[in-house]
Amino acid sequence: MKWEVVIGLEIHAQLATKSKIFSGASTAYGAAPNTQACAVDLGLPGVLPVLNAGVVSMAAKFGLATHSAVAKRSVFARKNYFYPDLPKGYQISQFELPIVHDGYIDIDLENAETRRIGITRAHLEEDAGKSLHEDFHGETGIDLNRAGTPLLEIVSEPDMRSAREAVAYMKKIHALVRYLGICDGNMQEGSFRCDANVSIRPKGQEAFGTRAEIKNINSFRFVERAINYEIERQIDVIEGGGEVVQETRLYDADRDETRSMRSKEEANDYRYFPDPDLLPLEMDQAFIDAVEKTLPELPDAKRDRFIQAYDLSRYDASALTASRELADFFECTVEAAGGEGKLSANWVMGELSGLLNKEGRDISTSPVSPERLGGMLQRIKDGTISGKIAKQVFEAMWNDEGDADAIIEKKGLKQITDTGAIEKIVRDVLDANPRQVEQYKGGQEKLLGFFVGQVMKATQGKANPGEVNKILKGLLSA
Repeated sequence: MKWEVVIGLEIHAQLATKSKIFSGASTAYGAAPNTQACAVDLGLPGVLPVLNAGVVSMAAKFGLATHSAVAKRSVFARKNYFYPDLPKGYQISQFELPIVHDGYIDIDLENAETRRIGITRAHLEEDAGKSLHEDFHGETGIDLNRAGTPLLEIVSEPDMRSAREAVAYMKKIHALVRYLGICDGNMQEGSFRCDANVSIRPKGQEAFGTRAEIKNINSFRFVERAINYEIERQIDVIEGGGEVVQETRLYDADRDETRSMRSKEEANDYRYFPDPDLLPLEMDQAFIDAVEKTLPELPDAKRDRFIQAYDLSRYDASALTASRELADFFECTVEAAGGEGKLSANWVMGELSGLLNKEGRDISTSPVSPERLGGMLQRIKDGTISGKIAKQVFEAMWNDEGDADAIIEKKGLKQITDTGAIEKIVRDVLDANPRQVEQYKGGQEKLLGFFVGQVMKATQGKANPGEVNKILKGLLSA
Protein backbone atom coordinates (compact mmCIF):
# COMPACT_ATOMS: atom_id res chain seq x y z
CA MET A 1 0.00 0.00 0.00
CA LYS A 2 1.47 3.37 -1.00
CA TRP A 3 -0.55 5.29 1.60
CA GLU A 4 0.21 5.69 5.29
CA VAL A 5 -2.66 6.16 7.72
CA VAL A 6 -2.45 8.69 10.56
CA ILE A 7 -4.94 8.40 13.43
CA GLY A 8 -5.50 10.30 16.65
CA LEU A 9 -8.32 9.69 19.14
CA GLU A 10 -10.20 12.05 21.43
CA ILE A 11 -11.76 9.92 24.15
CA HIS A 12 -14.51 11.28 26.39
CA ALA A 13 -14.63 9.48 29.74
CA GLN A 14 -17.53 10.40 32.02
CA LEU A 15 -16.13 10.77 35.52
CA ALA A 16 -17.78 8.63 38.19
CA THR A 17 -19.01 11.37 40.49
CA LYS A 18 -22.53 11.35 41.95
CA SER A 19 -23.05 15.03 41.13
CA LYS A 20 -22.18 17.20 38.14
CA ILE A 21 -19.00 19.11 37.55
CA PHE A 22 -20.35 22.57 38.47
CA SER A 23 -23.62 21.80 40.29
CA GLY A 24 -25.14 19.44 42.83
CA ALA A 25 -27.52 17.82 40.32
CA SER A 26 -27.41 14.04 40.07
CA THR A 27 -25.49 12.23 37.32
CA ALA A 28 -27.53 8.99 37.68
CA TYR A 29 -28.39 7.40 34.35
CA GLY A 30 -31.91 6.70 33.15
CA ALA A 31 -34.00 9.41 34.81
CA ALA A 32 -37.00 10.91 32.99
CA PRO A 33 -35.96 13.68 30.54
CA ASN A 34 -35.10 17.05 32.08
CA THR A 35 -35.58 15.94 35.70
CA GLN A 36 -31.89 16.18 36.62
CA ALA A 37 -31.01 19.56 35.14
CA CYS A 38 -30.84 22.31 37.76
CA ALA A 39 -30.63 26.10 37.33
CA VAL A 40 -26.81 25.96 37.01
CA ASP A 41 -26.96 23.30 34.27
CA LEU A 42 -29.57 25.35 32.40
CA GLY A 43 -27.51 28.53 32.63
CA LEU A 44 -30.34 30.56 34.16
CA PRO A 45 -29.58 34.19 35.06
CA GLY A 46 -27.80 34.81 38.36
CA VAL A 47 -26.34 31.31 38.89
CA LEU A 48 -22.64 30.57 39.35
CA PRO A 49 -20.71 27.33 38.77
CA VAL A 50 -18.89 25.70 41.72
CA LEU A 51 -16.20 23.14 40.85
CA ASN A 52 -16.75 19.57 42.09
CA ALA A 53 -13.57 18.65 44.01
CA GLY A 54 -13.96 14.98 43.11
CA VAL A 55 -13.25 15.57 39.41
CA VAL A 56 -9.91 17.20 40.25
CA SER A 57 -8.52 14.18 42.10
CA MET A 58 -9.85 11.86 39.37
CA ALA A 59 -8.12 13.83 36.62
CA ALA A 60 -4.90 13.90 38.65
CA LYS A 61 -5.15 10.12 39.11
CA PHE A 62 -5.36 9.65 35.37
CA GLY A 63 -2.39 11.94 34.79
CA LEU A 64 -0.21 10.07 37.29
CA ALA A 65 -1.22 6.70 35.81
CA THR A 66 -0.23 7.79 32.28
CA HIS A 67 3.22 9.22 33.05
CA SER A 68 1.78 12.69 32.38
CA ALA A 69 2.48 16.07 33.90
CA VAL A 70 -0.26 17.10 36.34
CA ALA A 71 -0.51 20.88 36.10
CA LYS A 72 -0.37 22.73 39.39
CA ARG A 73 -2.27 25.53 37.68
CA SER A 74 -4.96 25.01 35.05
CA VAL A 75 -7.69 27.29 33.72
CA PHE A 76 -11.31 26.78 32.71
CA ALA A 77 -12.43 28.44 29.50
CA ARG A 78 -15.67 29.04 27.67
CA LYS A 79 -16.01 27.26 24.34
CA ASN A 80 -18.66 29.24 22.46
CA TYR A 81 -21.03 27.64 20.00
CA PHE A 82 -24.78 27.47 19.47
CA TYR A 83 -26.65 24.19 19.49
CA PRO A 84 -30.07 23.26 20.90
CA ASP A 85 -28.64 20.94 23.57
CA LEU A 86 -26.24 23.61 24.90
CA PRO A 87 -28.50 25.89 26.96
CA LYS A 88 -25.83 28.43 27.98
CA GLY A 89 -24.58 28.98 24.44
CA TYR A 90 -21.12 27.89 25.58
CA GLN A 91 -19.45 24.86 27.12
CA ILE A 92 -17.10 25.18 30.09
CA SER A 93 -13.92 23.33 29.16
CA GLN A 94 -10.14 23.78 29.36
CA PHE A 95 -8.07 25.06 26.48
CA GLU A 96 -4.56 26.48 26.73
CA LEU A 97 -3.84 25.26 30.26
CA PRO A 98 -5.30 21.75 30.78
CA ILE A 99 -5.03 19.82 34.04
CA VAL A 100 -3.03 16.94 32.45
CA HIS A 101 -0.57 17.02 29.55
CA ASP A 102 2.39 15.29 27.87
CA GLY A 103 1.96 11.64 28.85
CA TYR A 104 1.88 8.24 27.16
CA ILE A 105 0.73 4.64 27.35
CA ASP A 106 2.17 1.51 25.73
CA ILE A 107 -0.05 -0.81 23.71
CA ASP A 108 0.62 -4.43 22.74
CA LEU A 109 0.16 -5.30 19.07
CA GLU A 110 -0.69 -8.68 17.57
CA ASN A 111 2.88 -9.31 16.36
CA ALA A 112 4.19 -9.07 19.97
CA GLU A 113 5.42 -5.54 19.24
CA THR A 114 4.83 -2.74 21.75
CA ARG A 115 4.00 0.75 20.53
CA ARG A 116 4.09 3.92 22.61
CA ILE A 117 1.15 6.29 22.05
CA GLY A 118 1.55 9.85 23.25
CA ILE A 119 -1.16 11.63 25.23
CA THR A 120 -1.18 15.30 24.27
CA ARG A 121 -3.54 16.36 27.05
CA ALA A 122 -6.50 15.38 29.20
CA HIS A 123 -8.77 18.21 30.20
CA LEU A 124 -11.91 18.62 32.29
CA GLU A 125 -15.15 19.82 30.76
CA GLU A 126 -18.91 19.62 31.10
CA ASP A 127 -21.04 17.48 28.81
CA ALA A 128 -23.85 18.94 26.70
CA GLY A 129 -27.44 17.72 26.69
CA LYS A 130 -28.85 15.26 24.20
CA SER A 131 -30.97 15.75 21.08
CA LEU A 132 -33.62 13.05 20.61
CA HIS A 133 -35.00 12.33 17.15
CA GLU A 134 -36.54 8.84 17.23
CA ASP A 135 -39.77 9.60 19.11
CA PHE A 136 -40.55 12.94 17.51
CA HIS A 137 -41.90 12.92 13.95
CA GLY A 138 -40.44 15.90 12.12
CA GLU A 139 -39.28 17.41 15.43
CA THR A 140 -36.41 17.09 17.87
CA GLY A 141 -36.68 16.60 21.62
CA ILE A 142 -34.05 17.98 24.00
CA ASP A 143 -33.06 16.15 27.19
CA LEU A 144 -30.77 18.26 29.38
CA ASN A 145 -30.18 15.64 32.10
CA ARG A 146 -26.66 15.07 30.76
CA ALA A 147 -25.83 18.80 30.64
CA GLY A 148 -23.08 19.48 33.17
CA THR A 149 -22.01 15.85 33.56
CA PRO A 150 -18.23 15.80 34.22
CA LEU A 151 -16.01 14.58 31.38
CA LEU A 152 -12.30 13.98 31.05
CA GLU A 153 -11.39 14.44 27.39
CA ILE A 154 -8.24 12.46 26.60
CA VAL A 155 -6.50 13.62 23.42
CA SER A 156 -3.85 11.37 21.90
CA GLU A 157 -0.97 12.28 19.65
CA PRO A 158 -1.50 11.22 16.00
CA ASP A 159 0.68 8.15 16.66
CA MET A 160 -1.57 5.33 15.44
CA ARG A 161 -1.14 3.85 11.98
CA SER A 162 -4.06 1.43 11.67
CA ALA A 163 -7.60 0.93 12.92
CA ARG A 164 -6.43 -2.02 15.00
CA GLU A 165 -3.85 0.12 16.76
CA ALA A 166 -6.57 2.66 17.49
CA VAL A 167 -8.77 -0.05 19.00
CA ALA A 168 -5.86 -1.38 21.09
CA TYR A 169 -5.22 2.14 22.41
CA MET A 170 -8.90 2.73 23.14
CA LYS A 171 -9.16 -0.60 24.99
CA LYS A 172 -6.07 0.24 27.04
CA ILE A 173 -7.53 3.61 28.09
CA HIS A 174 -10.88 1.92 28.80
CA ALA A 175 -9.22 -0.64 31.09
CA LEU A 176 -7.14 2.06 32.78
CA VAL A 177 -10.00 4.40 33.72
CA ARG A 178 -11.93 1.42 35.13
CA TYR A 179 -8.88 0.24 37.12
CA LEU A 180 -8.58 3.75 38.55
CA GLY A 181 -12.29 3.80 39.41
CA ILE A 182 -12.76 7.17 37.72
CA CYS A 183 -15.17 5.98 34.97
CA ASP A 184 -17.51 2.99 34.73
CA GLY A 185 -16.66 2.61 31.03
CA ASN A 186 -20.28 1.85 30.08
CA MET A 187 -20.37 2.49 26.35
CA GLN A 188 -24.08 1.75 25.96
CA GLU A 189 -24.88 4.59 28.36
CA GLY A 190 -22.38 6.95 26.71
CA SER A 191 -19.94 6.96 29.63
CA PHE A 192 -17.03 6.17 27.32
CA ARG A 193 -17.00 7.30 23.69
CA CYS A 194 -14.53 8.69 21.22
CA ASP A 195 -13.97 10.89 18.20
CA ALA A 196 -11.46 9.61 15.65
CA ASN A 197 -9.28 11.93 13.55
CA VAL A 198 -8.22 10.14 10.38
CA SER A 199 -5.97 11.23 7.53
CA ILE A 200 -3.74 9.59 4.93
CA ARG A 201 -0.46 10.63 3.33
CA PRO A 202 1.94 9.10 0.79
CA LYS A 203 4.43 6.78 2.50
CA GLY A 204 7.60 8.67 3.35
CA GLN A 205 5.89 12.08 3.51
CA GLU A 206 6.33 13.91 6.82
CA ALA A 207 3.52 16.43 6.47
CA PHE A 208 0.09 15.24 7.58
CA GLY A 209 -2.78 14.96 5.14
CA THR A 210 -6.13 16.71 5.61
CA ARG A 211 -8.03 15.00 8.40
CA ALA A 212 -11.66 14.17 8.92
CA GLU A 213 -13.10 13.80 12.40
CA ILE A 214 -15.59 10.98 13.02
CA LYS A 215 -17.80 11.92 15.99
CA ASN A 216 -19.21 10.00 18.93
CA ILE A 217 -18.33 6.36 18.27
CA ASN A 218 -19.39 4.20 21.20
CA SER A 219 -18.00 0.69 20.63
CA PHE A 220 -14.62 -0.84 19.83
CA ARG A 221 -16.07 -2.66 16.83
CA PHE A 222 -17.58 0.51 15.38
CA VAL A 223 -14.32 2.43 15.89
CA GLU A 224 -12.47 -0.13 13.78
CA ARG A 225 -15.15 -0.22 11.09
CA ALA A 226 -15.57 3.57 10.94
CA ILE A 227 -11.82 4.18 10.62
CA ASN A 228 -11.38 1.50 7.94
CA TYR A 229 -14.27 2.93 5.95
CA GLU A 230 -12.87 6.44 6.24
CA ILE A 231 -9.41 5.29 5.10
CA GLU A 232 -10.89 3.73 1.96
CA ARG A 233 -13.05 6.78 1.30
CA GLN A 234 -10.09 9.17 1.49
CA ILE A 235 -7.95 6.97 -0.76
CA ASP A 236 -10.77 6.84 -3.32
CA VAL A 237 -11.17 10.64 -3.20
CA ILE A 238 -7.46 11.35 -3.73
CA GLU A 239 -6.86 8.64 -6.32
CA GLY A 240 -9.94 9.88 -8.14
CA GLY A 241 -8.34 13.32 -8.53
CA GLY A 242 -10.22 15.04 -5.69
CA GLU A 243 -9.13 16.54 -2.38
CA VAL A 244 -10.10 15.49 1.14
CA VAL A 245 -12.04 18.24 2.91
CA GLN A 246 -11.50 18.95 6.60
CA GLU A 247 -14.87 18.16 8.14
CA THR A 248 -16.77 16.41 10.89
CA ARG A 249 -18.42 13.15 9.87
CA LEU A 250 -20.85 10.73 11.52
CA TYR A 251 -20.59 6.94 11.40
CA ASP A 252 -23.77 5.11 10.38
CA ALA A 253 -23.44 1.57 11.80
CA ASP A 254 -26.45 0.26 9.88
CA ARG A 255 -24.95 1.25 6.52
CA ASP A 256 -21.34 0.85 7.68
CA GLU A 257 -20.34 4.23 6.29
CA THR A 258 -19.35 7.72 7.39
CA ARG A 259 -21.17 10.74 6.09
CA SER A 260 -20.57 14.47 6.25
CA MET A 261 -22.04 16.35 9.22
CA ARG A 262 -20.47 19.82 9.06
CA SER A 263 -17.24 21.57 8.13
CA LYS A 264 -14.60 21.14 10.81
CA GLU A 265 -14.20 24.11 13.12
CA GLU A 266 -10.83 25.46 14.22
CA ALA A 267 -10.11 26.58 17.78
CA ASN A 268 -10.61 30.25 16.88
CA ASP A 269 -14.13 29.46 15.65
CA TYR A 270 -15.07 28.73 19.25
CA ARG A 271 -13.77 32.07 20.58
CA TYR A 272 -12.20 30.50 23.68
CA PHE A 273 -11.61 32.80 26.64
CA PRO A 274 -11.07 32.16 30.38
CA ASP A 275 -14.36 31.69 32.21
CA PRO A 276 -14.85 34.78 34.39
CA ASP A 277 -16.98 32.82 36.88
CA LEU A 278 -14.26 30.28 37.74
CA LEU A 279 -10.90 30.95 39.37
CA PRO A 280 -7.81 29.20 38.01
CA LEU A 281 -7.53 25.68 39.47
CA GLU A 282 -4.41 25.43 41.64
CA MET A 283 -2.98 22.30 43.26
CA ASP A 284 0.10 21.97 45.45
CA GLN A 285 2.54 19.06 45.45
CA ALA A 286 1.14 17.73 48.73
CA PHE A 287 -2.27 17.25 47.06
CA ILE A 288 -0.72 15.48 44.05
CA ASP A 289 1.34 13.24 46.36
CA ALA A 290 -1.78 12.35 48.34
CA VAL A 291 -3.59 11.38 45.11
CA GLU A 292 -0.62 9.26 44.04
CA LYS A 293 -0.88 7.21 47.22
CA THR A 294 -4.43 6.21 46.26
CA LEU A 295 -3.39 4.68 42.92
CA PRO A 296 -4.18 0.96 42.65
CA GLU A 297 -1.87 -1.58 41.00
CA LEU A 298 -2.11 -0.61 37.34
CA PRO A 299 -2.71 -3.03 34.43
CA ASP A 300 0.88 -3.18 33.14
CA ALA A 301 2.32 -3.71 36.63
CA LYS A 302 -0.31 -6.38 37.38
CA ARG A 303 0.42 -8.11 34.05
CA ASP A 304 4.16 -8.25 34.82
CA ARG A 305 3.48 -9.57 38.33
CA PHE A 306 1.20 -12.30 36.97
CA ILE A 307 3.95 -13.39 34.56
CA GLN A 308 6.46 -13.68 37.39
CA ALA A 309 4.24 -14.98 40.18
CA TYR A 310 2.17 -17.49 38.23
CA ASP A 311 4.54 -18.42 35.38
CA LEU A 312 2.08 -17.20 32.75
CA SER A 313 2.79 -16.16 29.17
CA ARG A 314 2.57 -12.47 28.37
CA TYR A 315 -0.53 -13.18 26.27
CA ASP A 316 -2.34 -14.95 29.12
CA ALA A 317 -1.32 -12.34 31.68
CA SER A 318 -2.47 -9.52 29.37
CA ALA A 319 -5.84 -11.20 28.83
CA LEU A 320 -6.36 -11.76 32.56
CA THR A 321 -5.55 -8.14 33.42
CA ALA A 322 -7.75 -6.66 30.67
CA SER A 323 -10.20 -5.69 33.41
CA ARG A 324 -9.73 -5.22 37.12
CA GLU A 325 -12.71 -7.49 37.86
CA LEU A 326 -11.30 -10.36 35.79
CA ALA A 327 -7.85 -10.00 37.38
CA ASP A 328 -9.37 -10.04 40.87
CA PHE A 329 -11.48 -13.12 40.00
CA PHE A 330 -8.37 -14.92 38.73
CA GLU A 331 -6.32 -14.16 41.85
CA CYS A 332 -9.12 -15.30 44.15
CA THR A 333 -9.33 -18.52 42.11
CA VAL A 334 -5.58 -19.09 42.44
CA GLU A 335 -5.77 -18.61 46.19
CA ALA A 336 -8.71 -21.03 46.50
CA ALA A 337 -6.88 -23.53 44.27
CA GLY A 338 -3.83 -23.57 46.51
CA GLY A 339 -1.61 -21.46 44.26
CA GLU A 340 -2.33 -23.25 40.97
CA GLY A 341 -1.71 -20.29 38.65
CA LYS A 342 -1.52 -21.94 35.22
CA LEU A 343 -4.43 -24.31 35.87
CA SER A 344 -6.54 -21.39 37.15
CA ALA A 345 -5.65 -19.29 34.10
CA ASN A 346 -6.65 -22.11 31.74
CA TRP A 347 -10.08 -22.50 33.36
CA VAL A 348 -10.80 -18.78 33.77
CA MET A 349 -9.83 -18.01 30.17
CA GLY A 350 -11.30 -21.22 28.78
CA GLU A 351 -14.41 -22.85 30.22
CA LEU A 352 -15.51 -19.89 32.36
CA SER A 353 -15.01 -17.15 29.75
CA GLY A 354 -16.60 -19.33 27.09
CA LEU A 355 -19.85 -19.71 29.05
CA LEU A 356 -19.85 -16.05 30.09
CA ASN A 357 -19.57 -15.00 26.44
CA LYS A 358 -22.21 -17.50 25.34
CA GLU A 359 -24.73 -16.11 27.84
CA GLY A 360 -23.68 -12.47 27.45
CA ARG A 361 -22.62 -12.22 31.08
CA ASP A 362 -19.95 -10.11 32.75
CA ILE A 363 -17.42 -11.68 35.12
CA SER A 364 -19.15 -9.89 38.01
CA THR A 365 -22.32 -11.93 37.37
CA SER A 366 -20.62 -15.32 37.03
CA PRO A 367 -22.78 -18.08 38.57
CA VAL A 368 -19.54 -19.82 39.63
CA SER A 369 -17.59 -17.95 42.30
CA PRO A 370 -13.78 -17.98 42.33
CA GLU A 371 -13.90 -19.90 45.61
CA ARG A 372 -15.99 -22.69 44.05
CA LEU A 373 -13.87 -22.77 40.91
CA GLY A 374 -10.70 -22.94 42.99
CA GLY A 375 -12.22 -25.73 45.08
CA MET A 376 -12.88 -27.75 41.94
CA LEU A 377 -9.32 -27.19 40.72
CA GLN A 378 -8.08 -28.57 44.03
CA ARG A 379 -9.90 -31.81 43.21
CA ILE A 380 -8.18 -31.97 39.81
CA LYS A 381 -4.86 -31.34 41.51
CA ASP A 382 -5.28 -34.07 44.15
CA GLY A 383 -6.55 -36.61 41.60
CA THR A 384 -10.12 -36.82 42.90
CA ILE A 385 -11.44 -36.00 39.40
CA SER A 386 -9.91 -35.82 35.94
CA GLY A 387 -9.93 -32.75 33.72
CA LYS A 388 -12.68 -34.35 31.63
CA ILE A 389 -14.90 -35.07 34.63
CA ALA A 390 -14.19 -31.55 35.87
CA LYS A 391 -16.18 -30.20 32.93
CA GLN A 392 -19.26 -32.05 34.20
CA VAL A 393 -18.64 -30.70 37.70
CA PHE A 394 -18.20 -27.16 36.37
CA GLU A 395 -21.44 -27.36 34.39
CA ALA A 396 -23.28 -28.49 37.54
CA MET A 397 -21.75 -25.63 39.54
CA TRP A 398 -22.83 -23.22 36.78
CA ASN A 399 -26.38 -24.54 37.26
CA ASP A 400 -26.10 -23.88 41.01
CA GLU A 401 -26.10 -27.54 42.09
CA GLY A 402 -23.58 -26.90 44.89
CA ASP A 403 -19.82 -26.83 45.31
CA ALA A 404 -17.43 -29.31 43.69
CA ASP A 405 -17.25 -31.75 46.63
CA ALA A 406 -21.04 -31.98 46.92
CA ILE A 407 -21.46 -32.53 43.17
CA ILE A 408 -18.70 -35.17 42.99
CA GLU A 409 -20.26 -37.07 45.90
CA LYS A 410 -23.84 -36.75 44.67
CA LYS A 411 -23.09 -37.81 41.08
CA GLY A 412 -20.47 -40.42 41.96
CA LEU A 413 -17.80 -38.76 39.84
CA LYS A 414 -14.77 -39.61 41.97
CA GLN A 415 -11.85 -40.74 39.83
CA ILE A 416 -10.71 -44.37 39.99
CA THR A 417 -7.08 -44.31 41.16
CA ASP A 418 -6.78 -47.90 42.44
CA THR A 419 -4.12 -49.34 40.10
CA GLY A 420 -5.35 -52.88 40.67
CA ALA A 421 -8.89 -51.99 39.61
CA ILE A 422 -7.61 -50.08 36.58
CA GLU A 423 -5.31 -52.93 35.54
CA LYS A 424 -8.21 -55.41 35.61
CA ILE A 425 -10.28 -53.15 33.30
CA VAL A 426 -7.28 -52.64 30.99
CA ARG A 427 -6.75 -56.40 30.72
CA ASP A 428 -10.44 -56.87 29.89
CA VAL A 429 -10.17 -54.26 27.12
CA LEU A 430 -7.04 -55.90 25.65
CA ASP A 431 -8.63 -59.36 25.80
CA ALA A 432 -11.69 -58.02 23.96
CA ASN A 433 -9.60 -56.48 21.16
CA PRO A 434 -6.91 -59.02 20.14
CA ARG A 435 -6.69 -57.78 16.53
CA GLN A 436 -5.90 -54.23 17.64
CA VAL A 437 -3.33 -55.58 20.12
CA GLU A 438 -1.50 -57.37 17.31
CA GLN A 439 -1.65 -54.24 15.12
CA TYR A 440 -0.19 -52.16 17.96
CA LYS A 441 2.62 -54.62 18.44
CA GLY A 442 3.15 -54.56 14.70
CA GLY A 443 4.01 -50.85 14.89
CA GLN A 444 0.66 -49.05 14.82
CA GLU A 445 1.31 -47.23 18.11
CA LYS A 446 -1.39 -44.64 17.44
CA LEU A 447 -3.85 -47.38 18.53
CA LEU A 448 -2.89 -46.51 22.11
CA GLY A 449 -5.53 -43.78 21.92
CA PHE A 450 -8.11 -46.38 20.95
CA PHE A 451 -7.32 -48.49 24.01
CA VAL A 452 -7.39 -45.43 26.31
CA GLY A 453 -10.80 -44.52 24.91
CA GLN A 454 -12.15 -48.03 25.52
CA VAL A 455 -10.93 -48.01 29.13
CA MET A 456 -12.40 -44.56 29.77
CA LYS A 457 -15.69 -45.72 28.21
CA ALA A 458 -15.74 -48.78 30.46
CA THR A 459 -15.15 -46.63 33.56
CA GLN A 460 -17.51 -43.82 32.44
CA GLY A 461 -14.52 -41.48 32.30
CA LYS A 462 -13.58 -42.06 35.95
CA ALA A 463 -10.25 -43.85 35.50
CA ASN A 464 -7.14 -41.77 36.14
CA PRO A 465 -5.83 -41.06 32.59
CA GLY A 466 -2.19 -41.06 33.69
CA GLU A 467 -2.52 -44.48 35.32
CA VAL A 468 -4.44 -45.85 32.32
CA ASN A 469 -1.64 -44.81 29.92
CA LYS A 470 1.05 -46.16 32.20
CA ILE A 471 -0.62 -49.55 32.69
CA LEU A 472 -1.55 -49.90 28.99
CA LYS A 473 1.99 -49.22 27.84
CA GLY A 474 3.35 -51.70 30.37
CA LEU A 475 0.99 -54.52 29.38
CA LEU A 476 1.28 -53.88 25.61
CA SER A 477 5.08 -53.98 25.73
CA ALA A 478 5.14 -57.16 27.85
